[in-house]
Amino acid sequence: MFGISVFQSVLERLKAEEDGEEVASKEDRPSAAIRGFNAGLVGNPETSAMAGNGAVQRAYFDTASDEMLAPAKPVPKPVMPEHLGRIRPEQIAADLALTETETLQTLADKRRRFAAENHPDRHDPDYRANATLRMKVANMLIDEAQRRLRQMQRR
Repeated sequence: MFGISVFQSVLERLKAEEDGEEVASKEDRPSAAIRGFNAGLVGNPETSAMAGNGAVQRAYFDTASDEMLAPAKPVPKPVMPEHLGRIRPEQIAADLALTETETLQTLADKRRRFAAENHPDRHDPDYRANATLRMKVANMLIDEAQRRLRQMQRR
């Protein structure tokens, strides 16, 4: 069995059984010269033609379980998270819970926490428009709070 893969030897056996030939033992087969490491990985012109005759397909269906052959079940559409429905600026401001005592560090922390929950890449494509809008408004509110804080610090 040197020079051919196990898979190729199974295909040869299936082909021989289909054609009604007596299956040759390893010793009776013509010795294939060792053609290198990938000899069993590269398609062999003699065995690759067998893929079209149905032997491989029959072998697959004979060994496949009922679960493998069952039609795929439809994937249920995920429900939109409740927070993605709150898209008005005052609702988003309430979710951010911005106060007068914020610092640049607390504002940066709130931005990261908000993004972790609301970033569009974390949600189903159908809900990304709401997530994008929430992120835009939240970033605008945080940027404005940071701008005001910097102005106050300069005075």
